[in-house]
Amino acid sequence: MMINIKSAACVASSVLLASVLSACATDQPPVSVLGEYSTQSPFPGAEWTRVDPATAGFSQDGINQAVAYAKRQGSTSGMIVAEWGDVSRKSNLHSARKSFASALIGIAVSQGQINLDETLAQLGIDDSEPSLTPTEKQATVRMLLEARSGVYHPTVYETAGMEASKPPRYSHTPGTFWYYNNWDFNTVGAIYEKATGQRIFDALKTEIANPIGMQDYRPSDGHYVSGGLATRYPAYPFNMSARDLARFALLYLHDGRWRDQQIVPAAWVAESTTSYSNTSTGGYGYMWWTSMPASGPRGPKVALLRPAYWADGSHGQYAVVVPSLDLVVVNLVDDRLTSKSMHQHNMEELVWLAESAGGATDIGPEPRDGKRDSGMPE
Repeated sequence: MMINIKSAACVASSVLLASVLSACATDQPPVSVLGEYSTQSPFPGAEWTRVDPATAGFSQDGINQAVAYAKRQGSTSGMIVAEWGDVSRKSNLHSARKSFASALIGIAVSQGQINLDETLAQLGIDDSEPSLTPTEKQATVRMLLEARSGVYHPTVYETAGMEASKPPRYSHTPGTFWYYNNWDFNTVGAIYEKATGQRIFDALKTEIANPIGMQDYRPSDGHYVSGGLATRYPAYPFNMSARDLARFALLYLHDGRWRDQQIVPAAWVAESTTSYSNTSTGGYGYMWWTSMPASGPRGPKVALLRPAYWADGSHGQYAVVVPSLDLVVVNLVDDRLTSKSMHQHNMEELVWLAESAGGATDIGPEPRDGKRDSGMPE
């Protein structure tokens, strides 16, 4: 079943395991009231509206193939120009939460509450013994967002792969090296909460969830994971449904705008989804993964040829935005329901199938040839 985002030519779909949304972008969306659905609007109302995939220019066979692929890989919910599973069921986003924190920080920056170029020393940031050195304290908020702080202090909520690949303490000065570092992400969350006086879970509700009409998210869906004596800065995981995650991805597809309201500054959306570091599968921005490297040619493991960016969480939590195709793909894997995980190469295959179903060109051959995973997100 399809979900209508704009008109017969613009569709979104909810899927429990994987969801792909297609919307026709417009420079000036018409003013409408939250809860209304207008055939002239690329945004859903209080509920997603379902339409036939063919009316959105998608091949039914191609969409069926994408949905079947997602299900085989373990997807438990999501959205595509097709719907499967319980898209209202909430599950742990794992590291995909970091892209929401990025959005909240962008709002705080625009309100003058956070300065990206302030250092840890200026902010009074330290940590448990062995405490931060004067050199480590020269890392800025911007470097934390980019995962380039050079602070390899013990932290919490890391995968085994993250711990194994962590550089030795003091091995890189701030700003000179990229490592997917939960110390950076957890600390920047604490900086946000101190600067704004709000818990991340509450701010997500008031600053993003309410304005874009999320149907399921509540602040009680989040909790802190303490590092005990190892670190002062907890992780902040939360649960979310596929249909709410799809709204967030659609918000970013429209440059942070929802109907007539700018929720996240457009300049921040562009800045935060720009790559500042090269990775094996593209690049990394401000807590968003990208298909484009920061510099040099694209590496051999890059599978998505169209520029794209995505939120990425362990076990298969993805919200992928392909601006040139007005396409959003959302995938969730609830690890309470399955022992399977969808890895990055599975996500790339799913996105390629959705692009192909929509008749997209310049997407290259189907990326079936192997595993390209970084193994990082948690």
